Amino acid sequence: MYIKNHAGQPLAARVRPRHLDEYVGQGHLLAEGKPLHESIQTGRPHSMILWGPPGVGKTTFAQLLAQHFDIQFLAISAVMGGVKEIRSAVEQAQLARTQYGQQTLLFVDEVHRFNKAQQDAFLPYIENGTFVFVGATTENPSFELNNALLSRTRVYCLKRLSDSEIEQVLEQALKHKDGFPGKDIQLNAKQSSLIARYADGDARRSLNTLELAIDLTQPDGDCYVITEQSLEAVFQESLKRFDKGGDIFYDQISALHKSIRGSDPDAALYWMQRMLLAGCDPFYVVRRVVRIASEDIGNADPRALQLSLNAWEALERLGQAEGELSLAQAIIYLASAPKSNAVYNAYKASYVDAKKGLDEEVPMHLRNAPTPLMKDSGAGESYRYVHDEPDAFAAGESYLPKSMHRTRYYYPVSRGLELKIEDKLSRLRVLNEASSKQRYEN
Repeated sequence: MYIKNHAGQPLAARVRPRHLDEYVGQGHLLAEGKPLHESIQTGRPHSMILWGPPGVGKTTFAQLLAQHFDIQFLAISAVMGGVKEIRSAVEQAQLARTQYGQQTLLFVDEVHRFNKAQQDAFLPYIENGTFVFVGATTENPSFELNNALLSRTRVYCLKRLSDSEIEQVLEQALKHKDGFPGKDIQLNAKQSSLIARYADGDARRSLNTLELAIDLTQPDGDCYVITEQSLEAVFQESLKRFDKGGDIFYDQISALHKSIRGSDPDAALYWMQRMLLAGCDPFYVVRRVVRIASEDIGNADPRALQLSLNAWEALERLGQAEGELSLAQAIIYLASAPKSNAVYNAYKASYVDAKKGLDEEVPMHLRNAPTPLMKDSGAGESYRYVHDEPDAFAAGESYLPKSMHRTRYYYPVSRGLELKIEDKLSRLRVLNEASSKQRYEN
C-alpha cells in the first residue's frame, strides 16, 4: 500500500515515483526480459535482498512493488529498530493475513545492521508466507547477512545511476505536481549535468542538491533561475563521496593495493589522495601499506616493511597534516620496489600443513632436554650445533617431522634481494643432498 507524500517533506519524498513505469534506473533488472521484470510479470512477489549504494531506489522500489501487487507495505529500520519492532511487524502481517486475507511486504532498511539472532527471527515467517521479505543493504550480503536468510531470498544488485538517469530524475522532479508547486524553476542542460556529476549516481543527493540550490536562489516573482553562484554554494564540499565501511571504501583500498602491486606509483598516489581527501583515517591506509609490504614485496626488498613502519611512526608523531607526506613516501617506495609474493605463499602453504599435522611429534634431536630424565629419554640427542659446523651449517640435518622431510614452502623469486636468497638456499640444498648421499653410501 503506497503512503502518500505530503507538503513539507524533502523533495526526494515529494516526488517519489507512484508507479513502476516512473522508476528510473536498474534497467539490468527491470527491462523487459530481465530477471526481476519477468518475476514481477508473473504476479507473484518473492522475498529478496536489494543490494546497492545509497540513493539508487531501494526503498522506492519496495514501495512500488507493494503497490503493484496491492499488498500491505510495512517498513522497519535496522538502525532504529530491534526485536520489539520485528514482533510488531509480524503481528500486523498476521492480522492482515487472518482477518483481511491481505498479503504483506515487509521492508527492512539497512538489514545488515541486524545481528544473527535478529536476522534469524524473520526466517519462519518468510517460510510460512506471513510476509514477503524485502531487505535493503549497502553492504555485500555475502559478508553481512546470514546464509540462512540468503538461502530464502534472491539477491539483486542495484547499480549507481548514470548521469543521464540522474538528469531524468531531475526532469521528472521539475515536472512533478508536488515538486515545486507555484514555482517556475529554470534549470538549463549544463546545470543539470553539473548536478548529475555532483550526485555521483545518487538520485536522493541530486534532488537534495536541486532543492538547496533553489533555496539559495533569489526569485523574480514566481520564477527561480538557478545560477552558477547558487550551485557553487552547494558544491563547496567535495565533489567525491567516500562511503566509509561500504563498497566504495573497499573498492578504493583495492585500487590502491593493486596499483602498488602493479608498480604504478602515480596511480597509487592518486587513490591514496582520493581516500584521504574524502575523510578516510590515514592510519587505516598505513596499516594496509604495512600488510602490502609483506604480501607483495616481502624479501625481494625487506626495506619496504621498515619504511612502512617508519611512515606509521611519522603519522603518530607528526599528525595527519604533516605525516601524510611520509605515507606518500612509503607508497611510492612500495610501488617502485621489486615484487614477490613468496613469503605470502609460504605462509599460506605452511599454515595448511601445520593445521593438518597437529599430531606430528617433534623429532627427538630437536627436543629440549633441561632435566637428566629427559636427556636419558633421548631428547636432544644427536643435535648438531650449527656454530660448531663448517660455515655454520649442519649439512644433511632435518628440522621437520620425519614424514615431512625436505618439504619446501618458500620459493624465492628471481627479483631483488630474493635473487641472492635463492642462490644461498640452492647452495645449501646441494650440501644437504651431498651429505644425505654420503650417509646412504656409508
